[in-house]
Amino acid sequence: MNFRIGHGYDVHALKEGLRFVLGGVEIEHSKGFVAHSDGDVAIHAICDALLGAAALGDIGLHFPDTASEFENMDSKILLRRTCSLLADHGYSIGNVDCTIRAQRPKLRPHIDTMREVLAATMGIDKDAVSVKATTTEKLGFEGREEGVSVSAVALIYKG
Repeated sequence: MNFRIGHGYDVHALKEGLRFVLGGVEIEHSKGFVAHSDGDVAIHAICDALLGAAALGDIGLHFPDTASEFENMDSKILLRRTCSLLADHGYSIGNVDCTIRAQRPKLRPHIDTMREVLAATMGIDKDAVSVKATTTEKLGFEGREEGVSVSAVALIYKG
């Protein structure tokens, strides 16, 4: 089998009164993401990891934030399209792992649901999806609650 690894990273600013959608799950919070789509930084990082593993560019290439068709779009649609693109090139997903950096809200109660939603969206087993969350101990833009960042890695294969 031909294995490939990709890495993705995304960050979005937070602003009062907007939706907070992360890992495909809407979470109650006083702030939400400033973004063209729904701002789901976890899904965006995962898309970049998958696209990078297949050497197919990045999320901005396939889903530009200048295109009106993606405005306010549910990022699960972007992830499904990314998975279809991989399948069109003969790739399957082995596993995905992401780390969310956010001071608040506490994400532990939502992680299992995120894993289930992400797995269903990608068409893979929940056991192949890892979601971890950490604070930055009030350091940096995440610690000041100005934004959230996510790193993701993905293993894909042909064969």
